[in-house]
Amino acid sequence: MARKALLSSAAAPLLLTFMAGSASAQFDSRLDVPFVPTREEVVQGMLDMAEVEEGDLLYDLGSGDGRIVITAAKERGVRGVGIDLDPQRIREARANARQEGVEDKVEFIQGNLFNTDFSKATVVTMYLLPDVNLRLRPRILRELEPGTRVVSHAFDMNEWQPDEKARVEGSYIYMWIVPARVAGAWEWETDDGSRYQVELDQQFQEVSGKAWVDGRAAHLTKAELRGDRLQLTIQPDGSTVPQTFTARYDDGRLLGLAARESGQAAEAEQVAWVAERAEGGSGG
Repeated sequence: MARKALLSSAAAPLLLTFMAGSASAQFDSRLDVPFVPTREEVVQGMLDMAEVEEGDLLYDLGSGDGRIVITAAKERGVRGVGIDLDPQRIREARANARQEGVEDKVEFIQGNLFNTDFSKATVVTMYLLPDVNLRLRPRILRELEPGTRVVSHAFDMNEWQPDEKARVEGSYIYMWIVPARVAGAWEWETDDGSRYQVELDQQFQEVSGKAWVDGRAAHLTKAELRGDRLQLTIQPDGSTVPQTFTARYDDGRLLGLAARESGQAAEAEQVAWVAERAEGGSGG
C-alpha cells in the first residue's frame, strides 16, 4: 500500500527539521533512551497497524521531536500526547506542532515515563529499549483499559507475544492489544435454561481452562481473548454439537453477545446473557 507523505510540500522546513540527526542516535547520559528518529515509513506503519482513527487518544512514550503525535493529529484527526524526559526534544516538538498547525490537538509533557499518567490512552506508541519496555509492561497491563493498542518500533516485550508483527522498511513493528483480566471462575445461564460454568487460566492474552454444563464436565475446545473480547467454544460430554459464546468484558462481568444479523452495525450489539464471577469454582 502506498504510504502517505509525512508532511505536505508546504511543510518542507519541518521535514528537514525531522530529518536532522536521523543518521545517528543523539544520546544524553542522563536519559534512559537515546534519541533515534523514527523513519516516516515506520511512523505510517505503526499508525496503520493500530488502525488509528478520529476519536482515538494517542500517547507516544519517548516522543522525541513529536513526529508520531503530529502525524497522527494532522493526517488522522486524533488527539495526541507526547512524553519525553529531554527538555530540548519537548521544545522541538512544540515548535513542530505549531508549524504544522496542530498545537490545539497535541500536548507534549516533559516527564519520566515511569511516573507520568498515560492510562487514558486508546493507543500507545513507543520506540524505546528492551529493558524499558519490560519496566513499562506491568503498568501497561494494569493501568490501560482492555482493548488499548500498544505499538512498539524495533523491540518486543519478551514473553508477552505480540498480537501482530510486521516488517516495514527493514524495521520490525509489534502490536499488543491489552487483554482483559478473565482468569478465574465464571457462570451464566442461557435462554433455554442451560447453566454454564468455566474456570479460566490466563497468561497475557493466552487463555485455557475447564468447563461444565448443568454441573457435568464438558470440553472447552477453544478460548480466544483479544482485548476485551472473549470467545469460548464448549462441547458437552457426549455431544457432537459445540456451543460458541462471544462475550465482552465490562467492569468485572462478561456480557454475552448475540450473533449480529447480516449488515447490523457493531454498536447495535445485543446482550444475550451475563456471566458473573463464581465463588469456589470446580463446577457442580
